[in-house]
Formats: sequence, C-alpha cells, structure tokens
Amino acid sequence: MPTNSRISGLRDHTPHERRALVAESAGLEASALGALGAEDGLSLAQADHMIENVVGLIGIPVGVATNFTIDGRDRLIPMATEEPSVVAAASNAARMARGHGGFTTSYTGDVMIAQIQVLDAVDPHGTRFALLEARDELLALANEQDPMLVSLGGGAFDISVRVLQTRAGTQVILHLHVDVRDAMGANAVNTMAEAIAPRIAEIAGSRTLLRILTNKAELRLTRARAVFDAELLGGPQVVDDIVAASAFAEADPYRAATHNKGIMNGITAVVLATGNDTRAVEAGCHSHAARDGQYAALSRFETDADGNLVGTLEVPLAVGLVGGATRAHPTAQAGVKLLGVETARELASVIAAVGLAQNLAACRALAAEGIQRGHMTLHARTIAASAGAEVDEIGEVAARIVADRKIRVEHAREVLDELRAGRGRA
Repeated sequence: MPTNSRISGLRDHTPHERRALVAESAGLEASALGALGAEDGLSLAQADHMIENVVGLIGIPVGVATNFTIDGRDRLIPMATEEPSVVAAASNAARMARGHGGFTTSYTGDVMIAQIQVLDAVDPHGTRFALLEARDELLALANEQDPMLVSLGGGAFDISVRVLQTRAGTQVILHLHVDVRDAMGANAVNTMAEAIAPRIAEIAGSRTLLRILTNKAELRLTRARAVFDAELLGGPQVVDDIVAASAFAEADPYRAATHNKGIMNGITAVVLATGNDTRAVEAGCHSHAARDGQYAALSRFETDADGNLVGTLEVPLAVGLVGGATRAHPTAQAGVKLLGVETARELASVIAAVGLAQNLAACRALAAEGIQRGHMTLHARTIAASAGAEVDEIGEVAARIVADRKIRVEHAREVLDELRAGRGRA
C-alpha cells in the first residue's frame, strides 16, 4: 500500500496512538516502528558495541513530518530533534507545496572523493603528470580493496591531481573518485586511499602523508525544488518579502549563517533519525555554502509567472543505507522503514526536500509574524516541563504562559503553583 502523508489531527493523539496511525498510513505493521518507543529502542548493551567507554544513553525526541510529496510519492518523515516547532514547520511548508506537486529532486550520483597528500616532490608539476599517467594502475589497485563494491557497479573510476601552494610549501594532492553506491562511503574510500598511497609515493619519488576522504562532497549533490502556494503563504506581500529575505541571505554571510541553520534544522533531524553522520553532512553543506569564496545561502526563493513562490536548494549529502549506525541502531532502522527508501539517492532526496521545507517555514515566519510567535508558542510546552509541570499539567501551564506573553520558566513556576493551589495539590 502506498504511503499517505496526510494524517489529519495527528497532534491530538498520544505518542502510542500516533505511532499506530503513522504505521497504518505507511502500510506497515505497528511492530515495524516498535523501536521508536523508549522501551524498545537502543539498549545499553547495544550502545556498548557502538562506541567506546559507554556509560549511558541520551534520548532525542523523534517526530514525524506529514504532508510531504517527493518526486510524486508521499513520504512520512522521521525527524530527530530537541527543538520545538521544527517538525510542525516542515509539515506546514510541505502542505503549502502539496497542491503544486510537492517537491521534485535531482541527484548527481553516489561519488565520494579520497585525498592523498604528497609531500616533498622535487618537481610538483612533473609529479602531477606522472600520477595522471598511472591512472589505470591506481584505479585497479584501489578496486582490489573492495570487490563487493565493484560487483555492485561501484568502485574507483577516476583520479584528478592538484598542485597546491601552502604555507608549508608546495604539495601535490591526488583525488580518488569512488562510486560508493548506497553506502555513506567513508570506510570504502579511506581503505582505498591507504592502499594506493605507497604506490603514489613510489611514482612521486617522495612521501605521502594524509590519506582520507573529504567531506566536501561536491560530486554527490542533491537538488530540491518546490512551488509554494502564494495564498497559503499569506498573499503577494509575504511572497515578495520572502524573496527579499532570500536575497539578503544570498548577499550577506551574517544572515546566511542563520538562514542555513534553518535549513540544517530539517536536514540534520532526518540524517540523525536514519542513523547517518550528522557531522559529515553539516561539514559538507557549510563548505558548499562557501564554494564561491564567501559564505552564502544554500537556497534561493523566486516568484513564478503565477505569483507563487519557487524555492530551490542544492546541497552535498553523503548519506547511505549500508553499514554504520543505520544498520546497528534499532531506532534508525525503524526510521528507514517508515521512510520506505531503498537507495541512498532516495534518502538524499527526502533530506533535501525537508531542508527546503524547513527553510521556507522559517523565512515565512520571519517575513510574516516574526520567528518568535510560532516558535515560542510551541516552546511553551518545554518551558512548562522545565518548570516542573507533570504530564497532565503541561498543556494548561503552556496555554497560560502563552496567553500572558511571558514564556519564561519563572512565570511558568508561578502559574504552576497557582494551578496546584487551586486543586489542593502541593
């Protein structure tokens, strides 16, 4: 059964009821998402095999973003984040794009780059040519390290060589291009880089130093595009103001840093929920934002001929479905099942679409009522809990502090004391 991402009134249910509704809408057995519950998630014993010196676990809320149509297919999106308003904002932005076909994406491929650093080359430019002449030999040696990847249609397929001027002298840098298929690829490309480094040193008549992938995944770009309905956004003035805000972020690195943080609110939440490497993805995205010599916005917003808002986003996304925490972490496995993705390309497309949706939601809030109104209303529940409110008290305390326009812990404590005094509770 295809997924239906429109679930009316999801927020009005308990977490257990929501999980059942989400599983039903995704065509899954309820047990398939069992690991999303705290009682069936990552155990301390499992964690002990994932990293060193384990002493405990940290819980991060996992929400589900609704309303997404991506490349013609509905998706329910798991998002792991501690920040209020992120899931709701992404869902609302997806609703505004839904009537215009949702999100469409394109993908440049599953290519990662390993770098091998050559030091002390007597003739750097001659060394560059000698390494390029040895291309086929180096590729064959690299591919001997991972016959399984080659059998799946991947593997090393090209090299490039740069002569780099540094404060430590002239260096020669070889890039090994590897199609990593549905893996994130770090282990595969690092193994290949280490294997070919001795032969590179022989050819160069010098020595190699670093042999590691780059997280500047410029050959693994994902692009997302969507049309957001002008009327649902709030009308022509809001559309024009979002375009103006976008232009500000394109031109000014101070604004771009916060603009892109909004994008990463969506991207990182999905990357984390699927057990992928958040730091690698964030490093890649931010390096891409500075690719032209100045840090700038990763997205663009324009107006189309009908007055609707067109959003576009291009980001490098080194994510995969093979190996790492994606396979070892039960909650990540449940997130992948919920998404229904089968390839790294599909996963990257989902992540880019969520990043664009999150960005649109933040820009709309800024251009319309200001970022704090919606964010702080949702944040009020967290404030109420921080003030000591129990589960059955949080909603009432949150509503009061929002109505009073004092969304602060100290005021929440005052409201909670009044509430409990009225009920005869200590």
